[in-house]
Amino acid sequence: MGIEYSIKACQMLGEHFRSQKIFRPQFIKRYDPGAELSYEIKGVAPARTGRIKLEVEKFVGGGYAGQVYKVKALSVEAPEGPLEGLDVGHSYAMKIFITPTGLAKLFRNFIYAIAFQGPFSFHVNPAAVRAGALWQKFIRRGARIRIGSEEAVVDILATFLDSALGSCGEISEWVEGRMWRFEADDNLDARLRWKVGDPDGELGSIEYRAKRTFLKRLVQLMHEMGAFELARQYEWWTCKSQPNALKRIASDPDPAEGYVAVDFRAGLALLPFIPMSPADFKLICKGIARASFVQFDRGNIDKLQSFVKTNSEAFAGMHEAMEELKETEKLYRDSLPDITHHHFKLIYSSRLWSSILKSSIKGWKIRNAIDEKTSNQLHKKRFATLIFYFLGLIPFLGNFLRKLWGREDYRKHYGRLLTSLDYFRRAVRARIAEILINWHRGGRVDEKRAQKMIEHPARFFGHLPLSVFPAKVHRFFSDRRFFVKSLDYIFIRPFRLYFKAEARERWLREIVSRGQKSGMLNKQEAEHIESQIKEPFIQKYLKSLAVHVCTIPVTQIVSVAVAFIYIKLHPELSWQQATLHAGIILGLFQVTPVSPGSIVRGLYVSFLIFRERNFKDYNIAFSLSFLKYIGYLAFPIQMAYRYPELARFMAGHWATGAVHIVPVFGERGALLEHVIFDLFYNYPLNIRRRIRQRREFRAALKPRSWHVPLCMLAGALVLALADVVYFNLTGRIPTLGDIWWLAILVPVFAAAAVAAFAGGASLSRRMKMGVLCGALLGFLYAASNTLLDSFLAQEGGELFASLHLLGQIGLTALWRIFLFTILAIIGVFIAETRPLKPTSSVSSR
Repeated sequence: MGIEYSIKACQMLGEHFRSQKIFRPQFIKRYDPGAELSYEIKGVAPARTGRIKLEVEKFVGGGYAGQVYKVKALSVEAPEGPLEGLDVGHSYAMKIFITPTGLAKLFRNFIYAIAFQGPFSFHVNPAAVRAGALWQKFIRRGARIRIGSEEAVVDILATFLDSALGSCGEISEWVEGRMWRFEADDNLDARLRWKVGDPDGELGSIEYRAKRTFLKRLVQLMHEMGAFELARQYEWWTCKSQPNALKRIASDPDPAEGYVAVDFRAGLALLPFIPMSPADFKLICKGIARASFVQFDRGNIDKLQSFVKTNSEAFAGMHEAMEELKETEKLYRDSLPDITHHHFKLIYSSRLWSSILKSSIKGWKIRNAIDEKTSNQLHKKRFATLIFYFLGLIPFLGNFLRKLWGREDYRKHYGRLLTSLDYFRRAVRARIAEILINWHRGGRVDEKRAQKMIEHPARFFGHLPLSVFPAKVHRFFSDRRFFVKSLDYIFIRPFRLYFKAEARERWLREIVSRGQKSGMLNKQEAEHIESQIKEPFIQKYLKSLAVHVCTIPVTQIVSVAVAFIYIKLHPELSWQQATLHAGIILGLFQVTPVSPGSIVRGLYVSFLIFRERNFKDYNIAFSLSFLKYIGYLAFPIQMAYRYPELARFMAGHWATGAVHIVPVFGERGALLEHVIFDLFYNYPLNIRRRIRQRREFRAALKPRSWHVPLCMLAGALVLALADVVYFNLTGRIPTLGDIWWLAILVPVFAAAAVAAFAGGASLSRRMKMGVLCGALLGFLYAASNTLLDSFLAQEGGELFASLHLLGQIGLTALWRIFLFTILAIIGVFIAETRPLKPTSSVSSR
């Protein structure tokens, strides 16, 4: 369910802010589509200056490095000569190095301040942005040599300052590209063994492997050119580098061509004591070896010059760019205290401190902390600059005190707030308008409600307590229409999808349209899927998907009910104990492989099989629907053999939707997204292939069953010996909870051994033998445990003194038979789905 967002409402709120005529300017977090922007720009290579007027076409998104827009050039003025790559009417990517959300900005700046003891350089330091842009230009030329084309690296065209947002920015080539397309692959075993450079053979997942190969080659190139720390943007095992490379739409349908690196600006510094991904451990060690204890974007100019000299023809005309890079690199590095690189120079070098303070003044001016007058004064008074520098270190009040000192309009603003009640009222209304712009963009309030809050400010203060919650929660409890819509979406919509074919078709067309826009489907695939919607099997599968949607809340409802009943039945528990026990119950429901919701799904599939007397069209769905989480994709996977495009898309849509709430690693296009798709879609296909291979391999072998009692007795003997050992150590026979790990492992391994040594027995027979082994093992262990307890805890002559002993064995056996049977099923599953080694033989096992 989408969130409404009106650009006109934001413009209206902006006009309301300006109508209050307060002294301070409006806080702008980002731009809306349609906004016209004008900048003084400087080309990258050649470094000509000019002026450009842009129109924002869309807000693409934002991360720790900044916010990205698609813009169109309305006019370009270039008095010094053409600005390479910038033409009127063309679209470009514009990146401004300030985050669209305050929390991300706070975290980014905090990490950077620890690393370099200064503000985020791309945000406030033009030299840092120029250096990064020039490095990118050189890497682009290098790609022509090592990767085969400059098109493998996005072209960076110009840098600028944005006075409204208070940040540096850059303009680069706009790439019509997409993230990777999910591919059905039933041979994950081979892909996991594959490494970049290995022969492809008949491996699947072509796009996945092509992107991994591209990133590997790019990282190697960047290391060869001396851009060690920039290469972190494309290290595969950072698990978040994958979205930094797109596949050009024009290169489709070839899955192995058209990859382009689009993001060379890191958002977070890498500290030696805070690794943020698996790859960071290796990168930290390599950085320490280079005497670079903190890493961000530092490169080796000498190595770059050597590479350029060796490949001079490819870098023709880049001499001036190299000279500018050396100059800007020095300005950039000398603008920060950076203890880990400057070391003792901070103690004795007045030139270094002069550079740091000059850069700080420029940064304060760029981010609008000081005006022109204060900037001129600070340039003349070093002591005042030092005071201003350390003033910003005061927690919470630092930025406020700096603006109070550095901006005349802010001094007037706060002065009038304290002396004029009318101005105070206007300032409050202006501030409400600013907040409502962000609330409306974030989906907290709709256009009509925002208008009412502007007209009646008291309503705004009624919403303030809800603003601490996520946007949808805020709106759910404050907007009656949204509240009803949400309940309809959660509870009524699944039934509507089940009973109304038109609703199912409309729903499928909507998600296919979204899939096409996001690049998960191309135009031909989307049209092919839409042409199949009326087919009976598609309708049947869509109805089944609706049932699966209905089962989503079943487990949560049952788990809460069980926890509530348990607490009610145990009034002796304290509040803390009751909370702990309820949490454990809820947690167990989340981790069990089979849940109430999955049982309902499985029973529904069983009902369809019996009603239609058709197992073939439901065989995969039947086996998967009883499993938690994976069961949600039972029908998309079932469709794989009949409707592969729709099955792949539906699995990708369902499996990756929840991943995007994961911070950082859940970014669209990142590795976690593909891992989840593989886990929920490709892994079941991989298991099916393993089972088929094992069936073919066992076909020529002779069935055997004589080993079943041996495996069962061996397991019982291990558990009985464990009881005796435990008694000798503690003086009592253990309960199941005392040796829980052994009680889990023994039936699993015993049943796995039964299946493994069954030779050519059919799968159903191997499963039955494994279950029988687990059940009998549970009975034998219950008997041995009870008898040992009676024998060792009492006198031997009293062993059969009480007939109560048999009842005790029976009660204990029921629970352990049930538990060991479940564990045996797991053991057989493990044995049957593990990969077959090419040289292994079942008979030898």
